[in-house]
Amino acid sequence: MTAALPSPGAGQVFAAFCAAGLWPGLGKRAAAELPGVGITSPDDVTADRLMKLPRVGRQRAERLFSSFLSAASTYEVVELLVGAGLPAKLAAGVADGLGPDAARRLRDDPWALLGLPGVTLGDADRLAIAVLKGADRQDSRRGRAIVVLTLRTATRDGHTVLPADLVVAALQAEGISDPVAAIVAAVDGGEVLEHEPPEPDFDEDSDEEPPEPDPALRTLSLARFGMAEEAVAENVARLAAAAERIADPASVRSVAKGLDEAQKQAVAQVLSAGVSLLTGGPGTGKSRTVAAIVKLLRAKGTDIALAAPTGRAAKRLEELTDHPATTVHRLLGAQGASGGFSRNEEWPLDADVIVVDEASMLDVELTAALLEACPDGTHLLLVGDPAQLPSIGPGHVLGDLIDSGAVPVTELRTLYRQAEGGAIARLASAVRQGELPPVDSPDREVVVVPAAGSAEAARRVVQLVTDSIPRALGIDPGSVQVVTPVHRGPAGTIELNKALKEKLNPGEGAVFGFDPGDRVVATANHLDLDPIGFANGEVGVVTGTGDGSLTVDFSSGPVTCTGQALFDLRHGWAITVHRAQGSEWPGVVVVLPPEAGGMLSRPLVYTALTRAQKHLSIVPASGAALARAVRDVQARPRRTRLAELLREIAG
Repeated sequence: MTAALPSPGAGQVFAAFCAAGLWPGLGKRAAAELPGVGITSPDDVTADRLMKLPRVGRQRAERLFSSFLSAASTYEVVELLVGAGLPAKLAAGVADGLGPDAARRLRDDPWALLGLPGVTLGDADRLAIAVLKGADRQDSRRGRAIVVLTLRTATRDGHTVLPADLVVAALQAEGISDPVAAIVAAVDGGEVLEHEPPEPDFDEDSDEEPPEPDPALRTLSLARFGMAEEAVAENVARLAAAAERIADPASVRSVAKGLDEAQKQAVAQVLSAGVSLLTGGPGTGKSRTVAAIVKLLRAKGTDIALAAPTGRAAKRLEELTDHPATTVHRLLGAQGASGGFSRNEEWPLDADVIVVDEASMLDVELTAALLEACPDGTHLLLVGDPAQLPSIGPGHVLGDLIDSGAVPVTELRTLYRQAEGGAIARLASAVRQGELPPVDSPDREVVVVPAAGSAEAARRVVQLVTDSIPRALGIDPGSVQVVTPVHRGPAGTIELNKALKEKLNPGEGAVFGFDPGDRVVATANHLDLDPIGFANGEVGVVTGTGDGSLTVDFSSGPVTCTGQALFDLRHGWAITVHRAQGSEWPGVVVVLPPEAGGMLSRPLVYTALTRAQKHLSIVPASGAALARAVRDVQARPRRTRLAELLREIAG
């Protein structure tokens, strides 16, 4: 490793801190005006000097002074980063990642920088050169950090575990001469768990010696995800063992009108099973079955809680059942940025039956929190469609529960929804089976608008949203959602949102690039905001702006967004398929540009198509890749331990 860089001046650090938007409440325009009033270093920051800025009165000046002081720990980190020649913006979210003494922790262990989003190993190595005398590639702290980084990178693809051999290979690729010692250090530090290979199947009546477990199947996980999978398996077994029948199966007759045999079975299953699953595609009657369950249990005076991963899905569930529903995070009392929940083993949920819709979106940590908050005797029904994309977060909970055989599953297969969603449901059902038939929709419920490339696809999308769909079908642009697999390119979220804003709500972007009337999407949870916060993936509309704040009307209600919450909002006329999951809109435009070719899979296309309630426009521009993806490409398998753990516990 090379020599350290010279220390930066106070002015350089201060300018980098302000330019990176790390001063809470200070916008880009005000930041650019600071030198003009003589504020070029931390010592220059006073309320009196801030009052000299245009549009800043006494009250706002005092707020800005206070917020600068409160950002002192972030400022210290910026000093270290700038001193290492690294961008100051890497310090965003530093308090969440490393706590208020982040700068001290980074001086002690510069590779702890890898715990922050957007940081590479090269960045951490540069910081190590700047803050450590004689920084060494073989430093045990570096090896341990690479183990954690390798596992964390795998979680972005949904994996909860990795084979130990793959982690060893990653360490060797980064020049670590003793990978085993690095893994031992990571395990001893408590950040990583080591999992022994499963016992091979063996006939106990055989005279032969039982085979040894295959050491190549030894796996590693980040402790948080390894413990979450173990908690899910243990709590599924606990609820299954503790369940008592809450109503006579004969009582299903009281709500059986209009239900087929599979749907009646699902209702009966909830009455006896501690954990049960209800699966099926759109139009197969999952909602009708859940409504029947709610009707039966309400008639018996049973306490029911309904929830879904997103605000829109919860609202839809509430409308379908005529019973209050909320997001899973709100059900559990999510505690803002800390990621914890107030409802847990100590303060469990008080419902007798809990129904969670859109269960394909549940990652392993949220599922673990949900199950831990269910006291003995609770009946949990998970409703979902395993053909959709798996959760954004790590794990494959719905699929693993089905594959394990440890819980009863009712799959609905008969397609009922014709009149209210015929063409969309038929197309989605075909895609679910791996087929891409010609669209047959004389009533224009489904319309295909081919495009020769990304640029033409983008033009078609804007035309559909702003003109064709409102004019021909009477669906307001505010009720039309664009869904695309990609962020980049002419038909990715970034460029489409620019084009749609220009047409639907032109403006300068008064606060953080947003104006009243803009549609926005949340990219992280901020459930601690006044009055009820927002969840990752929720789409809302900006209704007002203030000094460094936005008021956004989400489906769950209005929220005032400040500070880090503003960083976690994006324009939302066009969103990714993953962000759209769990929500539906009256009109949906699905664009599939050439840039998406390598990402296309049957679950992704299927999830995109099933976001539409009344009208679906498809703009295919990816050529033969679309049909090939629907026919041949399943979602990438996720490496998890949950199914294996469930089978072990179930015996």
